[in-house]
Amino acid sequence: MVSIENNKGFTLIEVLVAMVILSVGLLGTAALITGIINSNKLSNRITTATTLAQDKMEEIKRDGYSNAANEARAFLPFPDDKHEREVTVVDASPAANMRTVTVTVYWESSKSVSLQTILAK
Repeated sequence: MVSIENNKGFTLIEVLVAMVILSVGLLGTAALITGIINSNKLSNRITTATTLAQDKMEEIKRDGYSNAANEARAFLPFPDDKHEREVTVVDASPAANMRTVTVTVYWESSKSVSLQTILAK
């Protein structure tokens, strides 16, 4: 008779336990990767909106105090027709001969980035 005490290999239970441990680890990694991808998308949208607002703010600063004017919320054709921009100019704020200019860029209708500056005569 052959002795079975010196078996080499894994039992079915050991293989199943190893598969469960591996599955839990892979599911955790998949959830982590999904979160990273969503965060990268949000970061990209914030960066795009900030750049669009900054471009408009530089244009307003270049044109000067007397040319600063309100702009209604409207879609921007660049970069993807998903961004809207609004410019708000408040006269005599924070003091006489000053204007507070706020440029707000929206995406997904509810998310936004705002930049603000003060222009003086």
